Amino acid sequence: MFILALDTCDARGGVALLRDDVLLQAEAHRVPEDYSSWLLPAITRVLTPAALTLAEIELYAVAAGPGFFTGVRVGLTTVKAWSEVHGRPIAAVSRLEAVAAESTGSAPYVAAFIDARRSQLYAALYRRQATALERLEEEMVISPDKFLDWCIAKAGPEKIDWVSTDPECLTQTPEWASRVSQLEAVQGISSLLAPRIGQIGFRLAQQGRLTDALSLDANYIRRSDAEVFWKGPSPRGH
Repeated sequence: MFILALDTCDARGGVALLRDDVLLQAEAHRVPEDYSSWLLPAITRVLTPAALTLAEIELYAVAAGPGFFTGVRVGLTTVKAWSEVHGRPIAAVSRLEAVAAESTGSAPYVAAFIDARRSQLYAALYRRQATALERLEEEMVISPDKFLDWCIAKAGPEKIDWVSTDPECLTQTPEWASRVSQLEAVQGISSLLAPRIGQIGFRLAQQGRLTDALSLDANYIRRSDAEVFWKGPSPRGH
């Protein structure tokens, strides 16, 4: 299965071409050029070495969020159009899950976060299972100190693997010292997440958990979700 993966959730996105879960080509967005003009030429550059066209791609894997409105919409609108034209399915992938999947540790829990600006994080906590990561509660927009406190409360005495494209968002807070004393650190990873998004998309395809152009939707996280979260045990439903 040839998979084309897109991540346009923030300015550090990229595209990747995979065959099943094996990366063939990738290109990071490292220029000031908007995605609206950069994306299609970049896709051509990753397809050309494999002598492929869009019509030969069998699955589109796209980061559906969380991220910034304009970037997320560019990625989703693009794959929706391709899906309609070529009749191919879509794998909608959480960018935070892609971050968590980059963890190289072995702790029972994985805390993934990305800079959401304005002293906030896009963040989620996962529990390691035998073959996958199980997310606890909803993804959230939250301040670094509150995310730290929440993760500690959930994990209890057990260790946490912290992973992020933006480690300093947490490590520069005074509260982080409590985890340093526990011999924990934040694993910094590349912001080029498209290859991992493609691999997760392949797994979703194997599980039959795909969508189409009509059903695909953005995974936005509103500030109000986090505000409600701190009034009760769950960020939604109160």
